[in-house]
Amino acid sequence: MSLVFYAIAGLTVAGGLAAMLLKNTVHCALALTVAFAGIALLFLELDAQFAGFAQILVYIGAVAVLVVFAILLTRGSETPKGGVFSRNWLTGLAIAAGVFAVLGWAVLGSARALPGPGGTPTAAPTVTVLQIGNALMGRYVLPLEIVALLLTAALIGAVIVAMHEKEGAK
Repeated sequence: MSLVFYAIAGLTVAGGLAAMLLKNTVHCALALTVAFAGIALLFLELDAQFAGFAQILVYIGAVAVLVVFAILLTRGSETPKGGVFSRNWLTGLAIAAGVFAVLGWAVLGSARALPGPGGTPTAAPTVTVLQIGNALMGRYVLPLEIVALLLTAALIGAVIVAMHEKEGAK
C-alpha cells in the first residue's frame, strides 16, 4: 500500500466522520461531498477510471448538489434545538454492530475463496470505458433516458414541495 492510498483513505474516512458528527446540516452535506471525492480518488488510484469518473459525475456533481439544494430550500440547515442523539441510540448501535459482523463475515469468507499459492488466479475482466459508453448509448439508451426523466421529475417535485412549504410559512 502506498502513502497516497493512506492519505486518500484518511481523507475519505475523515469526510465520512465529519458528515456523521457535525451539527450543521450544510456542513454535513459538504463533508459528505469530501467523502464522495475520496471514494472517487480511490477508484482512480485502482485504475477503475469509469467508476471513478462516474462517482465524480453522479455523486459529487448530482447527488451532493441536490442534497445541498434540498437542505437550503427546506430550511433544514438550522441546527436542531434538542440533542442530536436519538433516545434509542442503543438499538442503532446494535444494528450497526450486526451489519459490521455480517460484512466482516462476507469479507473473510471471500478471502478464503481466493486461490492459494498453488491456485491459478482468475483473469480480470477486460471491459474498457469505450465499451461501457457504447453500451450506454446503444443497447441501454432507453433505461438511461428513463432514469434521467425520473431524476428530473424528482428534482421538480422537491422544488414544488419546498415552494409550498415557504408559502405556508408566510
